[in-house]
Amino acid sequence: MRRPPQPPLDHRDKPVIWTVSVSRLFDLFRDITLEYDDLATIEPINLGFDDAVRHIRERMATERCDAVIAAGSNGAYLKGRLSVPVIIAKASGYDVMQALARARRISPHIGVVTYQDPMPELAEFAATFGFPIFQRTYATEEDARAQINELKAAGVKAVVGAGLVTDLAEEAGLAAVFVYSATAIRRAFDDALELARLTQIESNRGRRAVVADTLRARHGLHDLRGESEAMEALRQSVVLYARSPATVLIQGETGSGKELVAQAIHRESPRSLGANRPFIAINCGAIAESLLESELFGHEDGAFTGARRGGHAGLFEAANHGTLFLDEIGEMPLALQTRLLRVLEEREVVRVGGTRPVAINVRVISATHCNLEQRIGEGRFRADLFYRLAVLRLHLPALRERASDIAGLTEWSLKNALAALGARPHPNLHAEVQACAPLLRRYDWPGNVRELRNLAERLALFLAAEPLQALTPAFVLGVAPELANAAGTAMLLPTAPATIAPRLEDESASAVLARFGGRRDAAAHYLGISRTTLWRRLRAG
Repeated sequence: MRRPPQPPLDHRDKPVIWTVSVSRLFDLFRDITLEYDDLATIEPINLGFDDAVRHIRERMATERCDAVIAAGSNGAYLKGRLSVPVIIAKASGYDVMQALARARRISPHIGVVTYQDPMPELAEFAATFGFPIFQRTYATEEDARAQINELKAAGVKAVVGAGLVTDLAEEAGLAAVFVYSATAIRRAFDDALELARLTQIESNRGRRAVVADTLRARHGLHDLRGESEAMEALRQSVVLYARSPATVLIQGETGSGKELVAQAIHRESPRSLGANRPFIAINCGAIAESLLESELFGHEDGAFTGARRGGHAGLFEAANHGTLFLDEIGEMPLALQTRLLRVLEEREVVRVGGTRPVAINVRVISATHCNLEQRIGEGRFRADLFYRLAVLRLHLPALRERASDIAGLTEWSLKNALAALGARPHPNLHAEVQACAPLLRRYDWPGNVRELRNLAERLALFLAAEPLQALTPAFVLGVAPELANAAGTAMLLPTAPATIAPRLEDESASAVLARFGGRRDAAAHYLGISRTTLWRRLRAG
């Protein structure tokens, strides 16, 4: 479906986006490009890895590019080697489920090959629906080829993966199922378009910057969900702190929502209200020291090998009159801590390789999961910087400390996850979540709200595949066995096939078959039995 009509743009004002891909992803990118040709100048680059990096670096010496779109291992490779923002197209859970369904029609012996990280949900998915999935990961092309050859030797007939994987699978004589959907690619184009437009605005103002995570605050006070006293106190603090221009230090465990709170402070502040000032975030622990200095403070032309021609404005300049969020501030190297302290005190920044100070008006919010006072004692963090960053302080409660919020957060996250899959929540979802609440509250949630959202996405994937499946404690344990670590729940953990347990005690096989319109596959899945067993019971019934 094409996007709604937009006002025509002068070609000089259009964002410039390059798509980088090889294999069948190139064709998918090309098809989607036609839907965006009136909104951006989009050019396909049919290269990968080193060849793509060299090509883009050479062209950027004389040409403008606002964003790059890539995917899979190629995208991960580019992201760490280019100064231009790289948007990585990602397959959704629904894409994976659809690809598995297509592969299942080809063969019961399926392999899934992913770049670097495995998908733990696949093992649970395979056990629940009763067919094996052989999962492998790879780091290089040769590694991927070796993994596919191993799968072939193990009897796998169909392989699910991205472009490189599917090409190698076909080369090995296996059926290949491409995991990316047009919807996933459109989502990447939309993200790139928004980022490119904002980056272009900064370029036109002479403050172009490579933004690490986000250019504007997407979340506000309403996203800080929970009815506990702790969350109510947190929301009150956000509103109060938003009135002040002082620095804020947010402390909390991983996954507790530190950036969410930082965005809410910005959204409630005069820097955002009515002015839409920038909110820029950077993870200080995810970038090498040499690059982090340039990202924060900018650099002049020729400041170092590989420096962008004409210089480069840093994030402090890009965030002028807005908010700069420094995540994982405890990981910032000591040398940069000294520079940061001077910027905060002088309210001006000097680019790397430059001498001219640039006045800035930036509200700094920082966050950490570590104990900064302890790091000060160890000589790893400057005490004077700590007190400069922590004029105002916020401590975020861990999810286990506000157990009364868990059921509500689970229901809200499940509804969002189901909507993302195009599925509707069960009418009894609220009651079903409440029935699961004791189990959810017993778990320690080391990953906090982020872990709960991830669990909701996993549950939604199974519920979307089985629309008549009730959300019961046994079902939740089958999909998320880690919850069995909570005291008193291990004995409740069912075997995987029982997560969608046989229901013949409640309904006859013929009644279930009629409900699914005669589709025996769907009826067998619902009953937790094979098609052969279903056939036998229908004959016996």
